[in-house]
Amino acid sequence: MLFLHLKHKEVSTPFKILSFQEKQKDKNSFSRELGESFKKWGFAGIKDHTINKELVKEVVSLFSDFFRLPNDIKEAYYRPDLGGARGYTPIKIETPKGGKNPDIKEFWHVGRSLDSNDPYRKWMHDNFIINEMPELSEKANILFSQFDDLGQSLLESIALYLDLEEDFFSAAVNKGNSVMRTIHYPPVQNNEIGERAGAHEDINLITLLIGGHKSGLEILSKEGEWQDATVEEDVIICNIGDMLQRLTNNYLRSTTHRVSASSFQSESSRYSIPFFVHPNPDWLITTLPSCFDEDRPNLYTDSILAEDYLQERLKEIKLI
Repeated sequence: MLFLHLKHKEVSTPFKILSFQEKQKDKNSFSRELGESFKKWGFAGIKDHTINKELVKEVVSLFSDFFRLPNDIKEAYYRPDLGGARGYTPIKIETPKGGKNPDIKEFWHVGRSLDSNDPYRKWMHDNFIINEMPELSEKANILFSQFDDLGQSLLESIALYLDLEEDFFSAAVNKGNSVMRTIHYPPVQNNEIGERAGAHEDINLITLLIGGHKSGLEILSKEGEWQDATVEEDVIICNIGDMLQRLTNNYLRSTTHRVSASSFQSESSRYSIPFFVHPNPDWLITTLPSCFDEDRPNLYTDSILAEDYLQERLKEIKLI
């Protein structure tokens, strides 16, 4: 199994691990616990969630087969003009904002499927079907939908924590430009320059990550120290993105994190699946009135469309 440990490693997380089932019992208590973990760390762990564990293993196994295909086959699905929005992105393309060295990873993006007459098609492209592995597309689309549902549910909890209506984000993300990324971090040579994923913050509202049970993920504490963020196999790691940071005037901050190749056996491959929850492309990111006052000025006086913000960041990380 790809998700088995090479050797036992003690689980270590500075942030809270919450049971998603608690939301059904007491949504206000769950939102408070979630928000407190976000406020302190920008991260939280979610167990007992609704993502199908066996489906995740199937999808990772199938994609591991894809990533073993010859480069010329994989690169037939690479469209640089799409900014990595769909299909394949080769190793050493994406570069952390402000960083010099590209990441040592390759990945595949699956996004939302839209009807042929949907107006959002001018911003959101069709998913690619891998001709060599046609069964993969169906399973990936199912997993995308499960992540999408969970992400929208967690945004309900975040809305409650911010003293907003529970459905505040509903109309903003019902057709969000979210992407599910399956990542392959290949073995790293001792003399390799760069990280598997260099220090960065995510662009979007929130990110859901499964596959964080293998060591390597580290988050930067407020004291400037890197801390291990290893979780149990079935725990989803959720973190704040820059769009939510901007919306809340930095009340909820996007925490710097990385995937280090130095803290574990880098001679083996590593796989993970992050799901980046994005708003609808035409959603206007405007600072919440409750998040600024005379004592706490608005740091983001100019509103910006989600799509424009995304394109700015894609340029900064060298995807376009």
